[in-house]
Amino acid sequence: AAAPLAQQRNVVVYISDDQGTAVGCYGDPDARTPALDALAEDGVRFANAFCTTASCSPSRAALLSGLHGHENGMYGLQHAKHHFQSFGNVRSLPARLSEAGYVTLRVGKYHLAPEESYPFEQALRGGSPVAMAEHVRGFLEGRDGERPFFLFFGTHEPHRGGGVARDRPGAPNLFGNRDRDDVVRERFDPGSLTLPDWLPDSTEARAEWAQFHEASNRADQGFGQLCRVLRETGVWDETLVIYLSDHGPPFPGAKTTVYEPGLRVPFVVRDPYATEHGTNVDALVSLLDVAPTILRWCGVDDTEGLRGRDLGPWLAGSAPEGWVDEVHASHTFHEVTMYYPMRVVRTLRYKLIWNLAHELPFPFASDLWNASTWQKARHDRIYGKRTVEAYLHRTRFELYDLDRDPYEIRNLADEPDHAKLLREMQEKLRDFQTVTGDPWRLKWERE
Repeated sequence: AAAPLAQQRNVVVYISDDQGTAVGCYGDPDARTPALDALAEDGVRFANAFCTTASCSPSRAALLSGLHGHENGMYGLQHAKHHFQSFGNVRSLPARLSEAGYVTLRVGKYHLAPEESYPFEQALRGGSPVAMAEHVRGFLEGRDGERPFFLFFGTHEPHRGGGVARDRPGAPNLFGNRDRDDVVRERFDPGSLTLPDWLPDSTEARAEWAQFHEASNRADQGFGQLCRVLRETGVWDETLVIYLSDHGPPFPGAKTTVYEPGLRVPFVVRDPYATEHGTNVDALVSLLDVAPTILRWCGVDDTEGLRGRDLGPWLAGSAPEGWVDEVHASHTFHEVTMYYPMRVVRTLRYKLIWNLAHELPFPFASDLWNASTWQKARHDRIYGKRTVEAYLHRTRFELYDLDRDPYEIRNLADEPDHAKLLREMQEKLRDFQTVTGDPWRLKWERE
């Protein structure tokens, strides 16, 4: 049943595109994300949040379906020639909320199919993040208020591509779309930036990292405007607000990989009825947890079949009973030409990656291959803390001690001293694949 209308419980999910944790409240010293940082001060920041796949369509499908990609069928990108889509029998979050009486609407990046699996009652006009926030204002001012609403707000920032920079005629705008009159242009000095250690320190990487931060700031401007709209239309105090990203930054070493920079995401939640503010949760959580958390918060008893866990107790200030710090990743494609299935189990300390197609060189998304950061690094033969050779050619298993090796450089899988740990992590991975019906489970026996 839907939540009582006398206490409407609205939900807003704001999802940035390819942002990762390069934001202020997650420790990036150069980021300018004041709106997100303010949300963290007023809500709950999940410090160890992970997507299931560092690829746009599969990650969004997992978020809204509560199922891994190999369960919902969204193995790769939805658009154009890639043409991946979920199974038609998926019952997603918007479908469940709609059945419970909610108005469901979306604005901005959608990137999912088929429509019957991810149905939204309304789709608002796009534009810059700020413009989209104003389109939401139009909806809120025109609604009758009898039905609570669920809004899925997908900004394109800071994804690579889109438009041409006004101040550089003919030059490609590498991140997002800054050619907008309603968004303030924030500039970043490439020379003064603190690059993450997984990136090479080159002129090319610094230039792109500065543009990435510029686009990330535009995403934050849109989020700040949306929060103002929610306040000015009188729904802020009855609306659950969630900010997250689909996966890590659009650079080699992050996007399309299952290394930490690819899987780590911001996950900040403001519960308007919470009594504690500015709290931090270190438990391992997943974007799979979004759907069951929202449904339970809304009073909708319809979570059957979802893989995620309800984060409601964390929002209320206590740990859920029996919580296990373990998350999983399931990657198969990005673009249709990029077959490279990987399965991951991660605990608080250790991570096991199974590269099922390890005989193949690691494939590149077209935008990452063309990036000047990669073109420079591949000629230098060094990419961050890895050699280019190690990045391109993976072993079958990668086992890392994240406490001692946070950059995932020393592979323990072939070290005799860690043979027992390897077997234990492999068993965890097999169990995960068995429970979730992963078709690639058979590779344990047949290869």
